[in-house]
Amino acid sequence: MAKSKVAVLFTNPERVNEDYARLLDLAGLKQTLDPKIPVIIKPNISWHYFFPGANTTPWQMESTLEYLKRNNYRDISAVENNTVVTNPFKGERLNKFNPVLKKYGVKVRYNFRAQDMKWIPFQPKAKMIALPSIFPEGIRVPDFFVGKNIIHLPTVKCHVYTGMTGAMKNAFGGLLPTKRHYTHSVIHETLVDLLAIQKEIHPGIFAVMDGTVAGNGPGPRTMCPMDKNVILASSDQVAIDAVSAKMMGFDPMGIKFIRLATEAGLGMGDLSQVELVGDDISRENWGFEVGSNWAASFIKPFWFNSRLARFQKVFFHTPLVYFFVFGSAFFHDYLWYPFKGKARVSEWLQTPWGKKWQTYAE
Repeated sequence: MAKSKVAVLFTNPERVNEDYARLLDLAGLKQTLDPKIPVIIKPNISWHYFFPGANTTPWQMESTLEYLKRNNYRDISAVENNTVVTNPFKGERLNKFNPVLKKYGVKVRYNFRAQDMKWIPFQPKAKMIALPSIFPEGIRVPDFFVGKNIIHLPTVKCHVYTGMTGAMKNAFGGLLPTKRHYTHSVIHETLVDLLAIQKEIHPGIFAVMDGTVAGNGPGPRTMCPMDKNVILASSDQVAIDAVSAKMMGFDPMGIKFIRLATEAGLGMGDLSQVELVGDDISRENWGFEVGSNWAASFIKPFWFNSRLARFQKVFFHTPLVYFFVFGSAFFHDYLWYPFKGKARVSEWLQTPWGKKWQTYAE
């Protein structure tokens, strides 16, 4: 059996669009996704504010769309979701998605709007690990997703719940309804279930990951942006996350969702069984550390501490959840971002990648 393949290239702001085109050729996008089948691109908005490393970059989106159009992929849509702490409309505007999507004639659909898609019952053929216990009333998926190819557009960054986040977690917002926070105590198992579902509803799955600026620290928001000048692509969601994790300095098979997905045969997290094409990354070890922040330190025990976990339904399945929602939004948007985040953004905007970002229209 052929090894899973991950393409990795080093790049710079002057040639990033050309390098993305070469990357997608190396990773075999045209061999993975039939151009006659409609394509969904799924950007990542971890924070509606602009913060380097947190969200899909405009050059990542632009390069992917340009490649698709040039290779006769005509039916392309973008899908966005909301969360209890992020606003997709604000995120699209502040992260400069809208001009790029308009340039390539791509319509955005929202999985929380009935006029765009409906949530339909779905019974997976694969054995589920976590979702049936979280949603005993049954699993539902957006009808718009079924039968379409999907391209995930994650970034390379840490995450306070999963250690790192990438291609696999990018499905979390798209394939789960607004009560997706119910799954946080079994987040690793949930990501494996979602990958199994994706393999049943999508004819093709692909990931284009941007590490031109990567997020070190308590992600997916309160991070230190670090320019790493790397881009990745693969049809194996597990393998690309494993390569990203290794470069950040983590043991890929020590990341629970990567190990579980590998054991389930959904992809390959053992890098000895992954074919790396493109540039040599054997010396890349960035020494990233997840760390924590005030919001994570307060809420994580309710998900992962066995003594407090028994109160999950009281706190998170009732209107009491809005206390936590308010606390998270207040901390991130009104404390951390104004007093720490803006300074990091201003400093980053003076870097080559920051100057590249400023060339995109508002």
